[in-house]
Amino acid sequence: MSSTMKTILGERLKELREQRHLTQKEVADALGIHSVTYLHYEKGHREPPLSLLADMAKFFDESVDYLLGLTD
Repeated sequence: MSSTMKTILGERLKELREQRHLTQKEVADALGIHSVTYLHYEKGHREPPLSLLADMAKFFDESVDYLLGLTD
């Protein structure tokens, strides 16, 4: 995953989380990951595994393509 794609993913994750008035910890708990790990995804410092990316898409009711910035 390119650094641009990680940045877009992070921005979209943050936007979707804030739209739902959730904390990073609440999202991380729902996804079964540590809150610091989720923070790294929002900041674009880490790349989630495909299985987690799919879980994120389901959780936010969005497509993986949207999360990665491939669609609007």
